[in-house]
Amino acid sequence: MKIIWIALAGVLGTLGRYWVGGLVQRAYGGVFPWGTYAVNMAGCFLFGFVWTMAEERLIISGEARSIILIGFMGAFTTFSTFIFETDRLLKDSQWALAAGNIALQNVSGVAFLMLGIALSRFL
Repeated sequence: MKIIWIALAGVLGTLGRYWVGGLVQRAYGGVFPWGTYAVNMAGCFLFGFVWTMAEERLIISGEARSIILIGFMGAFTTFSTFIFETDRLLKDSQWALAAGNIALQNVSGVAFLMLGIALSRFL
């Protein structure tokens, strides 16, 4: 039964990624992949929040944690799209945007993870 819940959560994560990424990219436009950035930062924040709620606060069960983090978050966040979009920027000789994408997503990702952890500890 757990595998079915993970699959269903994956469907929701995929649809969420499509909706949030598209909405943000349309709102900000341009060459820079703002949609992917928004999805990945939301994912880092939620991952930190859910992990801490499950591990430290015991508010989320281990099974629910797996369903959320593997199913939903695995489908919602997108490392491969981040790499693909960075490659596109490099191929278009957008060196500064490519470097900025790499730096911004990695540094911000750690910051958003830590923010999620901090918020869950605060609550």
